[in-house]
Amino acid sequence: MNESKIYIDFNEMIACDLILLSKTDFKKDANGTTIELKEGMKIKVYMDDKDELGKTDNLIAHGTVEPNNSGAFKTCKWNIRIDKNGIRHESEL
Repeated sequence: MNESKIYIDFNEMIACDLILLSKTDFKKDANGTTIELKEGMKIKVYMDDKDELGKTDNLIAHGTVEPNNSGAFKTCKWNIRIDKNGIRHESEL
């Protein structure tokens, strides 16, 4: 099974490895397909970015979907726990 690639705002970090993901059970992936989020689901997230020359070099991370039990941002239902590789630029992969 392929990992879904979902747009995210990396500025919405709760902790160094935990980011707000969605207020609902559904999120559109990079292809426009609606994905149903489930606990334990492995996904890839990305955010638009550019390198020092202005060339597109998106930020990418892999992680696991989990319920928002952080106590913060109670309107958010789902978070993503970023794996040990952290957030990187596509050019680094």
